[in-house]
Amino acid sequence: MKIAVINETSAADKNGDILAALDGRGHEILNIGMKKKGADPELQYNHTGFLTALLLNTGRADFVVGGCGTGQGYLNSAMQYPGVFCGHILTPLDAWLFTQINGGNCISLALNQGYGWAGDINLKFIFERIFSVEIGCGYPAIRKEPQQASRKKLEEISKAVHLSLDALIYAMPEDIVVSSLSYPGVLDVLDLKSMTDNSVKSAIQNFI
Repeated sequence: MKIAVINETSAADKNGDILAALDGRGHEILNIGMKKKGADPELQYNHTGFLTALLLNTGRADFVVGGCGTGQGYLNSAMQYPGVFCGHILTPLDAWLFTQINGGNCISLALNQGYGWAGDINLKFIFERIFSVEIGCGYPAIRKEPQQASRKKLEEISKAVHLSLDALIYAMPEDIVVSSLSYPGVLDVLDLKSMTDNSVKSAIQNFI
């Protein structure tokens, strides 16, 4: 699995904790967010939400780990986009249930509020639980079929209520698009040369 870690500015100092918690699990990690506080340029949660949509909808990432001080700003930003199914994860139990019931492809972590003693250990436990069960398998087992049907229906709703990704890029505030695309490493991960969706590729090229 390709997992993108996209830290925004308020939680940049937790980047190392996230990487350490993901280490050794057999996944390819794309660390493309902020890696330390005070770095320039800055990514706010509006940038990281947009980057999340780009990576998931172009297939450059299978799963995104984001967050902010409380986890709420990034959650709201990411959920503005098609194909992004994000959960606000505070505990390992949240992670375990979210994976089975909601089958999401993105999580938002609270990386300042309540992040105290053993916060890094809590992250390790969260990732252990997220990747310990089948995505969308349903919980409890008796609820498997209706939960899977609801998850599939949610994908249909997401497609119906959002612009296509290329139209969305053109409609976005230009400063968010330009700042996000120009952030170091982003275009390398997107790899426009190998991108097969020409509409999305053209939209991105319009801003670089």
